[in-house]
This record gives sequence, C-alpha cells and structure tokens, in this order.
Amino acid sequence: MKRIVALLVLALVFIAALALGSQNGQTVVFNYLLAQGEFSLAALLGLFFGLGFVVGWVVFAILLLRLKLENRALGRSVRRQSRELDAMHRPEAAKE
Repeated sequence: MKRIVALLVLALVFIAALALGSQNGQTVVFNYLLAQGEFSLAALLGLFFGLGFVVGWVVFAILLLRLKLENRALGRSVRRQSRELDAMHRPEAAKE
C-alpha cells in the first residue's frame, strides 16, 4: 500500500512538473564536453533530474546488494558457529 501511495505521489509530481515545464518556453545554451547546444530549460531540468534519479537508484542498488551479500555471509557464519556449539555440548550431555 505504501508503494502505491508513493508511486501515486511521484506520478503527480511528475505530471505537475511536466505541466509547468510545458508553459516555460525559455531556451538556454548548454555547453557540454565537445560542443554546445540550445535546449529548452524545462527539458534540461527534466533530463538532469531523471539522470540524478537513475544514478541514485544505481548507487542504492549497489549498496543494498553489498549489504545483502554481507548479511548472507554473516548468516552462514552464525549457522556454522551454532553447529559447532551444538557439537561441543552433545558429548557433555551424553557423559551425564
């Protein structure tokens, strides 16, 4: 349910930005590495907002993957140590 609400809010923000951007016809000169071009300010803002969003998600996904792998390794370590503890306590129970 939270995801649906979040997606709905994101869609509404995107639609509002699109509506406002369509009313702004101002063009700007954008100098990039090899050349320059004249672009709509709304298009450039949308492009860089989208790129920032994608880069943020990629960084988040990499960090999440790293944490999941670390969690899996720690889980294996806990299971291995638990088996070792069980093996250590079994002979004591048999002696009593």
